[in-house]
Amino acid sequence: MRSGSSRFGLAAATLLACLSLLSAPVAARGACALGQSITVAELPKQGRDTLALIASGGPFPHGRDGVVFGNRERILPKAPRGYYHEYTVRTPGARNRGARRIVCGGDQRATEPCYYSDDHYQSFKCIVR
Repeated sequence: MRSGSSRFGLAAATLLACLSLLSAPVAARGACALGQSITVAELPKQGRDTLALIASGGPFPHGRDGVVFGNRERILPKAPRGYYHEYTVRTPGARNRGARRIVCGGDQRATEPCYYSDDHYQSFKCIVR
């Protein structure tokens, strides 16, 4: 039979473990639980190029690349305002930015978690490595 102090210690350890999960970055809490994913190799070449630009910090071809993505669609995991940033994935033949984007969370050079949309934010696929 456990003493009161050992039960308290177990309860405290369990509580701490739960709190660490809640405060973990979105990626560590299952950010790829969108139902759909895409590997880096499956991205169009322009998407792989965009990921490389994100990792290197640019320069980016479009003035809106790197701006805060507000997640108004609420498809991506909930995160504080300013967590997500959006980047254009060039669409060959398009006269404007096109519909393809990569949205990444965290530091602006972070490439995890990142999500790919080929339909201007109507749907996202988690980019997995």
